[in-house]
Amino acid sequence: MAHAHNHPGELAAEDPIRLLGIRETPLSLDEVYAAVGDAAAGGISLFVGTVRNHDGGQDVDELGYSCHPTAEAELRRIAEKVAADYPVRALAAVHRVGDLAIGDIAVIVAVACPHRGEAFEACRRLIDTLKHEVPIWKHQRFSDGTEEWVGAC
Repeated sequence: MAHAHNHPGELAAEDPIRLLGIRETPLSLDEVYAAVGDAAAGGISLFVGTVRNHDGGQDVDELGYSCHPTAEAELRRIAEKVAADYPVRALAAVHRVGDLAIGDIAVIVAVACPHRGEAFEACRRLIDTLKHEVPIWKHQRFSDGTEEWVGAC
């Protein structure tokens, strides 16, 4: 146990933000989960946002996400804030852009902390802040032929 302080995981913990991205390709739960693995974490909270088949009482057929060029910088800013406000060992957040079908994964966020309560709280803060502050817009197409843009900001 004497060399535990020199474990590579200790060095990696200096920057808890392990994975951030806005991607046009399908998102991977395995990739996000692997990114937040940390020997000092007793809890990993992971949230997956999927495309649902309804919104505001209307049937949704499909939707597309687009983002502002500043979206990745904003994602990093909120990740850094969550990492500073909670005892985060590791954090990951990826969001999809482009056209998605019902059931597709739109966003995955994960946070590893020493204890589960902190992990739940930090994960909720991360996804809620992402939804409100990162400039990603949703374009929904409804079954009746109508469509709607939903802004993140």
